[in-house]
Amino acid sequence: MGWLSPNVADFWNSMSSGTTNIPIAIGLILMMYPPLAKVKYEELGDVFKNTKILGLSLIQNWIIGPVLMFLLAIIFLRFNLDYMYGLILIGLARCIAMVIVWNDLAHGDRQYAAGLVAFNAIFQVLFFSIYAWLFISVLPGWFGLPVNDAVEAITIGQIAKSVMIYLGIPFAAGFLSRFILLRVKGKTWYETKFVPKISPLTLIALLFTIVVMFSLKGEYIVKLPLDVVRIAIPLVIYFAIMFVVSFLMSKKAGANYEQATTLSFTAASNNFELAIAVAIAVFGINSGEAFTAVIGPLVEVPVMISLVNVAFWFRKKLYRLPPGKG
Repeated sequence: MGWLSPNVADFWNSMSSGTTNIPIAIGLILMMYPPLAKVKYEELGDVFKNTKILGLSLIQNWIIGPVLMFLLAIIFLRFNLDYMYGLILIGLARCIAMVIVWNDLAHGDRQYAAGLVAFNAIFQVLFFSIYAWLFISVLPGWFGLPVNDAVEAITIGQIAKSVMIYLGIPFAAGFLSRFILLRVKGKTWYETKFVPKISPLTLIALLFTIVVMFSLKGEYIVKLPLDVVRIAIPLVIYFAIMFVVSFLMSKKAGANYEQATTLSFTAASNNFELAIAVAIAVFGINSGEAFTAVIGPLVEVPVMISLVNVAFWFRKKLYRLPPGKG
């Protein structure tokens, strides 16, 4: 659209307020609401009961994952700082949505998946801004990488503002929806009527946001197909390493197949919605960081489907379980 009809970009840009594109802001908030309304916050206590599982998840999600993506970003994209920062942002945004889908496909533990998703959602609201500032504004300098003006100007407050808008608003809406409607209408109605109705919003809003972003830079994207490949390579490596390492760590820690699968998909997946939102808010809609964040979900989906089959192979080899048995 952007390549064939450049006027499309002017149309979307006409609906901007300052540096904020209103349609994209609405799309980002809407895509975050359904997964946060699905989170079973009331089951979070079950995750905290098993301190070993919780500790393992913390290490996988908030130490290994961000550090691994940071290193891959430096190795593969250090000569394009915009793409490098975009990839780092992806690594910091831990998954709170699609992991439930991959976990169900691989017959993982739904209860732990719901609990870990709730935990990651709360953790991101509280600490994502600090993580982003540290990994983007501080750590690259330790590796001798140049820092551009946009990165130098980034503050924790600026990132926190973006997180509170694009994660805080849908988080509050999702939590209140579940808290109120479960008491007013009951759990059965909520799970069988309300959730199915709002679920399509995530896909619709995500597709809408991607279409708008790509149409704004259509000609630019058409001319740079190899850049998509450059971004995809470290992403694929990241997904594969995180899943395999997390599965083996979980198995060694004594987790059963269902728990190991849940921990692995939670660690390997990412919250691209948040990465896209922060990249746009901090670096701008036309930035390389935003472009990188948009490439993320296009790569994640086929890779995660492949990893579902890897999980089944691990079930057979490591747990000696026939198909369908946990």
